[in-house]
Amino acid sequence: MNKAFEIAEQYLAVWNERDAAARRGKVASTFTLDADYVDPMMKGAGHAGIDALIAGAQGHFPGHRFALSGTPDGHNDVVRFSWSLNGPEGQQVAHGTDVAVVAADGRLSRVTGFLNSVA
Repeated sequence: MNKAFEIAEQYLAVWNERDAAARRGKVASTFTLDADYVDPMMKGAGHAGIDALIAGAQGHFPGHRFALSGTPDGHNDVVRFSWSLNGPEGQQVAHGTDVAVVAADGRLSRVTGFLNSVA
């Protein structure tokens, strides 16, 4: 998987997009129509479900942004990367690792998230 970094950056850009229309466009270009997302706190399926959970997370953490942490890696059709969620003043409030399955068209078909730490 030689595009792990680009995939992780594109994925985090979706989570950081605050404009609802722009975010929906990024969801569509990043996830397959039947994609699903699951972590210990939430899950969503399809473009509408994934967009709704991202909007919910943004509402719960106003002014926060996700940042890539470390170096993404991957093999075959799987990418793994870590991220941090940082508050408006830069303080880290959560850190996690996501594992994503990449479909043949380059979009994500499944993401499983793990929370490594939560402040």
